Parts: sequence; C-alpha cells; structure tokens
Amino acid sequence: MSRLDRRGFLRSGVAAAALWAGASAVAVAAPARQRRPNVVLVLLDDMGIGDAGAYNPWSAIQTPNIDRLAREGMRFTDMHSSSAVCTPSRYSLLTGRYCWRSRLKKGVLDGTGTNLIEPGRLTLPGLLKRAGYHTAGIGKWHLGLGSGEAADYAKPLRPGPRDHGFDYYFGIPSSLDFPPYLYFENDRVVEAPTAHTDGSAAPRGVFWRAGAIAPGFRMEEVVPTLTDKAVGVVRQAAMAGNPFFLYFPLPSPHTPWVPLPEYRGKSQAGDYGDYVVETDAMIGRLLDEIDARGIAEETIVIVTSDNGADWKPEDAARFAHRANQAWRGEKADAWEAGHRIPFVIRWPGRVAPGSVSNETGSLTDVMATLAGAIGLALPDDAAEDSFDLTPALEQRGAPPIRPNIVDHSLDGLFTIREGNWKLIVGLGSGGFTLPKTVVPAAGGPQGQLYDLAADPREEDNLYDRRPDIVARLSATLDRLQREGRSRPRRTG
Repeated sequence: MSRLDRRGFLRSGVAAAALWAGASAVAVAAPARQRRPNVVLVLLDDMGIGDAGAYNPWSAIQTPNIDRLAREGMRFTDMHSSSAVCTPSRYSLLTGRYCWRSRLKKGVLDGTGTNLIEPGRLTLPGLLKRAGYHTAGIGKWHLGLGSGEAADYAKPLRPGPRDHGFDYYFGIPSSLDFPPYLYFENDRVVEAPTAHTDGSAAPRGVFWRAGAIAPGFRMEEVVPTLTDKAVGVVRQAAMAGNPFFLYFPLPSPHTPWVPLPEYRGKSQAGDYGDYVVETDAMIGRLLDEIDARGIAEETIVIVTSDNGADWKPEDAARFAHRANQAWRGEKADAWEAGHRIPFVIRWPGRVAPGSVSNETGSLTDVMATLAGAIGLALPDDAAEDSFDLTPALEQRGAPPIRPNIVDHSLDGLFTIREGNWKLIVGLGSGGFTLPKTVVPAAGGPQGQLYDLAADPREEDNLYDRRPDIVARLSATLDRLQREGRSRPRRTG
C-alpha cells in the first residue's frame, strides 16, 4: 500500500474515529466537564533500555522525542516487563496481573491465537471507561482474537479488544512477523488475507514468516499507518472534550526491521537502529498532535517497552551500540536484559521535569498507579499484582513500594527479586541466549542467585553460598503462586 493509498485508506478510519468519539461523548459525558488527565500509553515492541539517548549517552541511535519526554518528565531505571516476551507482558500491562497466572505458562501466542484475557476480568481500559474515559487502542494486539481452537478471521473477532474495555480498536493481530498479515477494526478484518507471502529471512532482522496476507498489506507501511490512526484518535478525542485513554502498542522495533526510505542511514546501528529512529519519529508525531490540540498540560504520556531488545552478540560485535546497556542477555532471557525496560512518564504538575526514579517497578503496576493517581478504587478481584507507584512519581520519601517482583522468561523460567537479591529458579537463560537450559551437576547449584548491587552483570552465582537467601526467596515465590496475588487485600 503506497502512502497515497494509505491516506485514502485512513480517511474512512478517521471518520470511524470521529463517530467513536462522538458516540462515546453521548454515552458517558458528565454534566460538567471532568478535568481528569488524558492518558496516552505507548508500548514499544522489543526496544531495549540502552536504545534511547535518555538512558544511554553512548547510544548509536538518535531518539529526540523519547529524550524530550525524559527531560519533561521522569525515567525509571529499574522497571521490568513481568515477562521477557511480548504476549505475557501485554497481558500484565492491561490486567495488572502476572500472566503466568493465566492459561499461558510460557511462550507467546501466534497469529492464530485466541482470546487470552479471561471473560469478565477488569482491565486498565475497562477501569478508565467506568470513570468516563473514551478508550481507544491502536496497534499490535497479540492477546488472541475469538474463541475455539484458532482465530477465524472470516468471522467476528470476539472476544477481542471491544470485550476488554476498548470503545474502539484498530490494529494488527500479533507481531509483524506472524501471519496472517492484516488490519482489523474492532471485531472485523479490514481486508481479508487472500494473498500469500513466502516470508523473509535475510538480511539479519528483516524477518517474517510465510503465510496469508491481505493484498494491500505492506510491512514497511504498518508503523506510519498505525501512527496516522493514533493521531486521528487524539484529534477527535480532544475535540470531544472528555478525558480519553489511548493505548498505542507499536509493533516496532520488533522484526521485521523495515524502516521507510527517509529513515535509512539515520543511525549507526543498521536496520534496527534506523527502525528505532522511525519509531521515535512516530512518537514525535503523537506529541506534536497533543501540543497542537492544546492538551499537553492535561495529558499523561507514558512510553515503555514490552521486553528487552533482540540484540545479539553478533549485533554488538558489528555495531558500537548496546541496545540493552550492559545487562546480561537479551530479549526472552531470565537475565536482566530480557525484562529490564525503559519507562518514561510525563505528567505536567505532578512529575518533576528531568527526574529519575530507581524504584523497582513492573508493567503490572501501571493499572494501580493510574487508578491511584486519578482516584479510582481497585476491587480486590482485579489487578492482583499491581502496586501504586505514585509515591515514586511524586518523589515522596517512602520505603520500597514493592516487597518483591516476579519476572518470567520465554521458556517459563521464574525469577524473583527482593531488594538487590535475585533468584532464578533454574540454570541457563530460559530464553534466546545459549545455554538456554543447563542440567544441574551432581552436588552443584540448582539455580542462580545474584546480588545485583555488587554483581549487576549476573556473573557470580551465589546459590550455594547463600542458602538462607535462596530459601527465603523460594518460599516467597511459592507463597505468591499459591495465594494468587501479590498486592495486599484492602482492609476495612
């Protein structure tokens, strides 16, 4: 689809967004206009904590828009995705619950996956919708569509985003390297996947699997197309005048690395770096629209990632760039690079410009944090693993908000953190980095224990030397699994 075709294609989508905004305004408008903040949540796909200049002054990639948000807001240095891969981290973000409590115990859904979020479960958009927000999602869903054995794209895609709190959703079913390749709007396919692609495996990173594809679908046009839609949603929601929530899960810089021609050569990190430059530019377009509508002072903007970067040793050898900073491993791993992520939040009047938080947090915490900030009560049967991070946002001198944090690798390997102590319940990476698994030697350590303060590279395994810490963290993990929650229940 050419850019000219894309503009024509989007005219109908913008009209749909206008109808959505107007209909929602009729349905939920309060007698007097509420001044609750708008929320724009940008979820990047496989972007590492070392990609943005705000986190890495030696980055080989220019990210002026993410850097601007960090200057105007706060960046977290110890934020985690709850999983080192995308489907489970998205589940955690939207539900406030660790995904390993769901039916998905490891891995991710593919393009034929069916609805993962349990029917009736309160989600972040559902919570905000109850409070009078217009709720829209634009981008990669990757939480399953429909029911049964496999998604049927010839039928209404229910359950789907509209069943989980979104008034409007436009996007792609899963990652941009999983077929079928198509756009869907609410519960309908925009163009049926009647064509076929043989896929691609070269050069490095320009990868997608063979399978069904809509005839007008072009890999390199997906990111700008979704951005056009997101900008249109902001425009229409701002005109409607009520608070809105925009969830904008871009499918980049996940493979395939397919930057548009105008972004090629703009980094010193190859196709990946150029795709990050394009991704940052799309964030800039969204910020420009927020500014143009005069709503920047009343809009929370969050930019984060669903896991660490797919940046392999051969990439680091080829380019002077460290997408995951100096953390060990990469995307999918139980080691820090798998799930330590960038997290930047701008909230004028509440978050000090240029501030930094070392508070340990998780994407599961977004739901409780926004609820606390806006003044919404979370029922006990929702967001079971979500903690309110507003004391960290407001830089109040408080003890650590989370007593512990649990993360999960691609293969389902658990990690648990308590302060600087980190236990990995097994040997190996549990993800992409070799060795993925290691059979314990007779009399050797059964797992991995690291003191991240003294050993941030996770190179000195203290498992056998600190059995007291291993026992304590193992017991805590067992209790969290058994009790079904980590957030304390409300009392009184």
